[in-house]
Amino acid sequence: MKKIYKAFLSVLVLSIWTTQAYAACSPDYVDLRGAWGQARFSVEIVDTEETRALGLMHRERLPRSAGMLFIYDAPTEPSFWMRNTLIPLDMIFVNPQGQVTRIHPDAIPHDTTPIPGGPNVLMVLEINGGLSRTLGMTEGSELRHPRLDQDIAAWPCE
Repeated sequence: MKKIYKAFLSVLVLSIWTTQAYAACSPDYVDLRGAWGQARFSVEIVDTEETRALGLMHRERLPRSAGMLFIYDAPTEPSFWMRNTLIPLDMIFVNPQGQVTRIHPDAIPHDTTPIPGGPNVLMVLEINGGLSRTLGMTEGSELRHPRLDQDIAAWPCE
């Protein structure tokens, strides 16, 4: 019962937050949508080799409605690991159109096993482990952010 209540509360908090203005894109937020609903996360952008290499290592917590958005200069085939990462994470891999191509749930802290993102990945969103499953996110969901090419974005900024 406690688990159900916790999951319900997480969804409720994100649902309340996500009903706020969706019209404007902001570099500090990503919006996601799909048949499961919508969610908004405040994000820290990592877009250099140095910041991508560090990622969320050594952090003891990540706020529930926050994440880290890895942005590449061009589509790539990234691979991640959890070395020196203290918290479980979900990794959401996104193509240049903003479509979710893969979700790796519950990456294990300190695990050095490679986590491949697959081909044609432009962005990777890391959020708290288990949250993508709690929200019901699926491959094919759409991510909106101003750093996507708005001419080809599945969900362009308005």
